[in-house]
Amino acid sequence: MASSMGWRRKAKGLGLAFALTVFCAAVGSAHAAPASMVVGGSTSQPIGHYDFCKIHLDECSIRSPDSVPEQMTSKLLHDISAVNFSVNARVKPMSDMDNYGKDEWWAYPDNGFGDCEDYALEKRRELNGMGIAIANLLMTVVRKPDGEGHAVLTVRTDKGDFILDNLTDKVRLWNQTSYRYLKRQASDNTGHWVSILGGDEQLVSAVK
Repeated sequence: MASSMGWRRKAKGLGLAFALTVFCAAVGSAHAAPASMVVGGSTSQPIGHYDFCKIHLDECSIRSPDSVPEQMTSKLLHDISAVNFSVNARVKPMSDMDNYGKDEWWAYPDNGFGDCEDYALEKRRELNGMGIAIANLLMTVVRKPDGEGHAVLTVRTDKGDFILDNLTDKVRLWNQTSYRYLKRQASDNTGHWVSILGGDEQLVSAVK
C-alpha cells in the first residue's frame, strides 16, 4: 500500500511538472505577437451563432462588464487540456449537412457528432461547468492557411489567449497557431462579436 501511494504521488508530481514545463514553454516562446489578442469594435455575428442564440436565448444574453481574465495556473492548464483532449476523442467529425441537413448549424454535439463549432461549443459548456467564467470562454472564427473558415474556442487568461481546437489535442497560445483570426465573442456580452486586429501580421510571424 505504501509503495502504491508513493507511486501515485510520484506520478502526480511528474504530471504537474510536465504541465508547468508545457506552460512555461508556451508563454516563453510567445514573442512573435502579443500573447493576448487585440480586439477592435463590434462586428457581424456569424449566422450559425445567430441561429444558435434563437434557441439558447439565455446563453446569448449574459453580460460581464467587469470581467477579468482567468488566472493561469497549472490546474487551469490541466483542465483546459483535459477537456480539449476528451471532447476531441468523444465527438466524431461530421458536416452540418450530413448531421442536420443544413449548412452552418451550430449545436451541441449531443448525438456524438459535430463539426468545428460544435466541438468548441461543447468545450465551452464543460469548462463553464467547471467554474471558468463564461466571459473567458469565447467562440472564435478564424481562417486556416488554405483559406477555409474554421471555429475554435479561446480561453482568455492573464498569461494570454489559449486556443482549444478540434484539429489538434495540443492547447496553444493563439500566436503559436497558423490561423488568421477574424472575430470572436465579446467578453462583456455573449451575444455580441468583436473583430480581432493584427491577424495578417500574426499569420506571417506564426509560419516563419
